[in-house]
Formats: sequence, structure tokens, C-alpha cells
Amino acid sequence: MPIDEQFFEQWIGRQECQRDVLTCVPLNALAATLDREDCPYTPAGEVPPLWHWLYFLPLARQSAVGPDGHPLRGGFLPPVTLPRRMWAGSRLSFEGALPVGAEVERTSTILDVTHKTGRSGSLIFVKLLHELAVEGQVRVREEQDIVYRDAPSPNEPAPRAQPAPTNAQWTRELFPDPVLLFRYSALTFNGHRIHYDRPYATQEEGYPGLVVHGPLIATLLMNLLRDERPSAKVTAFSFRALRPIFDQRSMRVCGCEEQAGRIHLWAEDADGYLCMDAWAELA
Repeated sequence: MPIDEQFFEQWIGRQECQRDVLTCVPLNALAATLDREDCPYTPAGEVPPLWHWLYFLPLARQSAVGPDGHPLRGGFLPPVTLPRRMWAGSRLSFEGALPVGAEVERTSTILDVTHKTGRSGSLIFVKLLHELAVEGQVRVREEQDIVYRDAPSPNEPAPRAQPAPTNAQWTRELFPDPVLLFRYSALTFNGHRIHYDRPYATQEEGYPGLVVHGPLIATLLMNLLRDERPSAKVTAFSFRALRPIFDQRSMRVCGCEEQAGRIHLWAEDADGYLCMDAWAELA
């Protein structure tokens, strides 16, 4: 169907505010899921960078969930009918700590909605701004890029793969399995079936396996940085998702310090192709 650009422009500038309490259980559950030896999180600690994604979860009622496991279109986000939705990237600034146990207000704003046409058909880009504040002071700002697109046709060529960099100073090899993906889906209340329902992922959406969550890959990159620079303070982080990673095959998270305080991080698949490209700034 034709895309009504003027209709979607009505969503630009819309806002919603939510409150949540940064409780300990999700943090300790994610540490266990990622097999980390972190000390137990208590109200005396801080939420690690990117782990704020464990909060402000999309609590859609079961009757309001679509066949792909996502909440039905509409509400705060524009009702884009294109079947595939992807979190394509984010840009974050960390301006203060998020204390464990604190009540946080998140203000979300739709900054832009744009329509483009690519080789695969129509694309709708939605740019969101999330601001997380404690006692009125913004601690985290995050711009998110959400992309909606047509389902690929059977004859559509695969996107061109880009080799990963070869100058890694730090590397961790991982093997994402269905249990890891299921546990992360549960922790983030992400019902998208491509992450845990193999028949749906392979037969309905045409993937070769279960898809590793983009925010999980970004979190693994950040954890690599935290392990290699445990005393450093991360002030900014950005990432772009370039290529899916699938379960039951190895993947690697890698990084290097390109210049003082500027860290290049990336994830690559078992074939050595670049799947996520990220940068971090240290104080």
C-alpha cells in the first residue's frame, strides 16, 4: 500500500512519560544470564551502562500482541504496517549515575518519522529520544533508530557483507544458544518470536536460525569494555546494527583503543563479517 507521509508526520513531537524503580532482581538475573561474576547488585550500587534496558518494559496485554510476538502497531509509536521492525542503532550519553533502587522518570519523544525507498522496497525510519531522570536531573539520554521494512522477496539478494576489522586488542568468543536468547527475551519482556521460536523464525521470516537480539549484542560489547577498562567511566556510546547474528554458531566481541579515551568496539559472526559497529567515549 502507498505510504502516507503526511499521516506519519503527525507523530513527530509526541511524548510519553513513564516511571519505574531500578530494582535489584533484573540486574542480578542479567548478570547470571551473561555468566558474569559481578558482586550481587544492591541499593548501594549503580546500574551498569546499557543495563537500563531492563526497565520501562513494553507491558502489552496478551490480547494486544500481534502474530510476530510484538505489541500491535499504534499507540505511542506510529501504526506502521510494514511487517519487519528492527532496532537499527542508538546514540547514548551518560551524564550521571542511575542508583540501584532509585525511582526514574523516562520521557520519550518522537523526533522524526521519515519514509525512504530502497532495494527491498519501502522503509520507515522512526527516531526516538529517551531521557532518564532521577529527581528531575537527566542521567541518561538515548536516541534510538527504529526501522520498519517490507519482508524480503525470495529472490532478493542478501545485503553485501563487510569484513570485520583485524586490529582487535581484546576479543571474546561466545556461543549464543537458545537458552541465552530465551532468558534475555524474558528479562526484557521481548515477545518477538524470531528470538526464541525456531519454526517461526525459519519458516515465517526466512532466517537460518534464531536471531540474537541487537541490544544483547550491544550489552556484550559494553561488558567487554567494562572488563578491559574496569575503572573507566563511559560518557558516551553508539552502535549500528549491520548484519544479523544467529544462534548455534560462534560470534566474537572485539575492541581496541583507537585513541586516548576513544574505544572502537564491534561484533563479528563466525565467518568474520562485521555485524555491529560501536564506539565508546571514556572520561
